[in-house]
Amino acid sequence: MAIAYVLISCDLGTEKAIIDELKTFEGVKEVLGTLGIYDIIVKVESQNTHKLREIITWNIRKMNHIKSTLTLLGIEEQR
Repeated sequence: MAIAYVLISCDLGTEKAIIDELKTFEGVKEVLGTLGIYDIIVKVESQNTHKLREIITWNIRKMNHIKSTLTLLGIEEQR
């Protein structure tokens, strides 16, 4: 199982709408609003890293009102 955490910075006031939309995406297991440099953290899981990258690149990063992301890809052998 491939796991990644995506930290998201978004436009002010759009957090709730983005969180609601993220919850509908395949592979998204957890979504949490945060305080600090990043506004939202998302846990994404998939059967392989190729599919994980597709979800992050073509679904999450292409969303409206997202300014930037930082992706932390988990190391499966260190679980």
